[in-house]
Amino acid sequence: MNAIGRFFSRGRRRASNAKDDRAVDEATREVLAAFIAGHRGVEGWVELPTQFNKPSLLLIAYDGEWTRRSVPSASWAFDFCSKQDIPGYQAGVVPYPQRKRDWDARHRAQ
Repeated sequence: MNAIGRFFSRGRRRASNAKDDRAVDEATREVLAAFIAGHRGVEGWVELPTQFNKPSLLLIAYDGEWTRRSVPSASWAFDFCSKQDIPGYQAGVVPYPQRKRDWDARHRAQ
């Protein structure tokens, strides 16, 4: 494939990814907003992308219950937290709270 062909094939791939991000964006937004509405004291941890994982947003409620969803980007996750008026922390900089580990331990034993 010549340089022009590679250029245009890259553009199509990017456009396809952009459409996927919008679709994921709406479904993800609904699930995350429902979690926030159904729990109190929710805080968000933004997990940056790695070589193997997409960026994700981990929401942890006051009682330690949590949900994690892939998001289009870390900046999207921080913006989402800001718009929902919940604190957003960068995972790896701010550790996950003990209440999450306690909740995991309680539900693993069941």
